[in-house]
Amino acid sequence: MIPRLVIAAPASGSGKTTVATGLIAALRARGGKVSPHKVGPDYIDPGYHALAAGRPGRNLDPWLTGEERVVPLFRHGAAGCDVAVVEGVMGLFDGRDDTGFASTAHVARLLAAPVVLVVDAARQSRSVAALVHGFATFEPGVRIGGVILNRIGSDRHEELCRGALESAGVPVLGAVRRDDAVLTPSRHLGLIPAAERGARAVRAVERLGELIARSCDLDALLRLAGTAPPPAGPVWEPSDQVVPVAGRPVVAVAGGAAFTFSYAEHGELLRAAGADVAVFDPLRDEALPDGTAALVIGGGFPQVHAAELAANARLLDTVTAFRGPVAAECAGLLYLCEELDGRKMCGLVPGRARMTPRLTLGYREAVAVAESPLTRAGERFRGHEFHRTVLEGGAEPLFRWRGGGDGFGNERITASYLHLHWAGHPEAAQRLVSSSRSPSVLR
Repeated sequence: MIPRLVIAAPASGSGKTTVATGLIAALRARGGKVSPHKVGPDYIDPGYHALAAGRPGRNLDPWLTGEERVVPLFRHGAAGCDVAVVEGVMGLFDGRDDTGFASTAHVARLLAAPVVLVVDAARQSRSVAALVHGFATFEPGVRIGGVILNRIGSDRHEELCRGALESAGVPVLGAVRRDDAVLTPSRHLGLIPAAERGARAVRAVERLGELIARSCDLDALLRLAGTAPPPAGPVWEPSDQVVPVAGRPVVAVAGGAAFTFSYAEHGELLRAAGADVAVFDPLRDEALPDGTAALVIGGGFPQVHAAELAANARLLDTVTAFRGPVAAECAGLLYLCEELDGRKMCGLVPGRARMTPRLTLGYREAVAVAESPLTRAGERFRGHEFHRTVLEGGAEPLFRWRGGGDGFGNERITASYLHLHWAGHPEAAQRLVSSSRSPSVLR
């Protein structure tokens, strides 16, 4: 048994992250081992979940990994925990298309998990009952087990909302008052990552835990979580996905405040493939970890830290001279290009990058057009784009999809805006580690 809840909402901005992060922190403060999860390709919310839980936040995304892996990945992440909290994405039924594929409701059905609906009650009272009634009856197989009212303005406001919801037959499990002290700062792509905020993020998570503990019925939430049946499916194991190479090559993975986007399973797959994973900070470290045989430079916000990255000339020169395989996504692509907002970067990828006001966002079904450390020509990959930058003057794209394409690839470099979840493409980790031992790459 893995007791579990899905924290969902009618729409983005309703308070899912506030409630989910606070609930994880509150349950942990009571002594529980809580497994945190996030529906979809988000990297930022899982960072706050991880602070709250004291263990990695993990993503559940039927599009990126395949729906057959959702339960196995959930069981892998939740192993040894007392309860799992799964934060949804967008509105409950919003997915990739009009079928709701990869929606929060889709994942809730796969997990057979009860849903707690977070409703922004500001500027309404009795109408919340009509809203909840519609969500509770819209799609068979999705069980709304309770409601948490958010942004309640007063005792009278709460009384009106609770009274109206009695007619909807869905219990109210909490009422959260407006509290500007727990607001988390945002910028152009959402919340500022926890890794950038340091001790302030820790305190913010503590305050969220305190808010939810005094605003919600934790015992009732745990009872609801316990109504979920045993999850149907095997446990995902990294060691079953790859074959380890000999020699324990060192794979250096970029971290620190500029490169905060990573899925926990990536490091697990690299280790299972025989690598030693060493994290380095391109903002602070002037050299790569000793013995580095391959590089992974993932997503994040290098544009926010472009001046500091450019000032670390020793590391830029070291990466430029590195002869092993490199896998870079989004922020990593920007770090490897010639310039970022006019500041010198590594120059391994042709082109110059700059910030734009336009958000590029969405799932992609891509075809690789060339061989690189992670790809073979003609292979299909499912990924996700999420950025406000553009790379200009680049070479032939590594990936193409309907209506677009991007990236750069050769025998040593895979670089693209495309975020991949390696649990859905375990050959990526296998190939990177294997190619780190290849004389043709290291020559």
